[in-house]
Amino acid sequence: MYRSCGRFETAEPVSAAANPPQLKGSGRMKGIVCEEVGRLRLTSDLPEPVRGPGEAIVRIRRTGICGTDIHAFRGNQPFFTYPRILGHELSGTIEEIGDNEAGLVPGDPVGMIPYLHCGSCVACRNGKPNCCVNLQVLGVHVDGGMRERIAVPVSHLVLARGLTLDQAAMLEPLAIGAHAVRRSELKPGETALVIGAGPIGLGVMAFAKRRGATVIAMDINRERLAFCRNWARADHEASAGEQAKRQLAELTGGDFPAVVFDATGNAQSMAASFELAAHGGKLVFVGLVKADIAFHDPEFHKRELTLLASRNALREDFDEVMAAMRCGDVDADRYVTHRAAADEMIGRFGEWLKPESNVIKAVVSW
Repeated sequence: MYRSCGRFETAEPVSAAANPPQLKGSGRMKGIVCEEVGRLRLTSDLPEPVRGPGEAIVRIRRTGICGTDIHAFRGNQPFFTYPRILGHELSGTIEEIGDNEAGLVPGDPVGMIPYLHCGSCVACRNGKPNCCVNLQVLGVHVDGGMRERIAVPVSHLVLARGLTLDQAAMLEPLAIGAHAVRRSELKPGETALVIGAGPIGLGVMAFAKRRGATVIAMDINRERLAFCRNWARADHEASAGEQAKRQLAELTGGDFPAVVFDATGNAQSMAASFELAAHGGKLVFVGLVKADIAFHDPEFHKRELTLLASRNALREDFDEVMAAMRCGDVDADRYVTHRAAADEMIGRFGEWLKPESNVIKAVVSW
């Protein structure tokens, strides 16, 4: 499926609706490449993208730094090969586009749905392109948006008129939380426990509150928990670890949460989460870990627990995030805590990895 283009890999088209960006052309542009584990390189010699059928050329303006980028840098991201241009939390402006049903024109601000699906597999046929059998995610399976321009299928652009460039770039990480909540079928008045107060967990909390749930935030970092209460309007806090079950029993009158979302990407936390849900409740794994997860079967069975995975997001989740931003339910300005220009990013990246930096979301400006 892949062909080599210098030291970069691009994918042959899967379908007209899901052509991965092409990295060929006579021009050159700036970008940041993850050459190997632990090594980023700033270059001004990337080939310009060429617009294929059904695609647009987008001038990148913002690239969010995601846990996936960090996992790739550290060498523990599943389904990943090097070298790779990272970046799938993207916003920009359209530079080139043909006639299209969406009515998009050059100059339009856009966010992007970075999950390139085939359109023909069993998941796509059943309306679940987020878990397409042949899925190619920008910045993971194919080169992403940590560069000046990119070719993207028009079908994967989200018109962002009325949003800031920061807001448009934050549509994707927040849509993951919105998707997890929608997939859980969380009901108003139910109690939701969200384990992990990183950017994905925060999005889960925000959209659980938007559904009318009582939200308990759980993390080992007290400053993160304070941010959960302030930004995501979490109702309660709980500490991860030995006291977790006792605290949850007290907060829920012994019932335990109807839905538990684990957004840690930590195998130990995910294994322990089976004992934190109510009998007849649900457990949703939002985070991804490159490991096996083991659990005690009697605990699973006695609860008649429903276990769900939540992967990526659908366009309707992006639409919900936009609606939440526009009505003030989600504040992207405070969600973005750290910034750097593209020329400064590599020098800042090491600091962003340190827990004491208190990064919620870092954004690169182009």
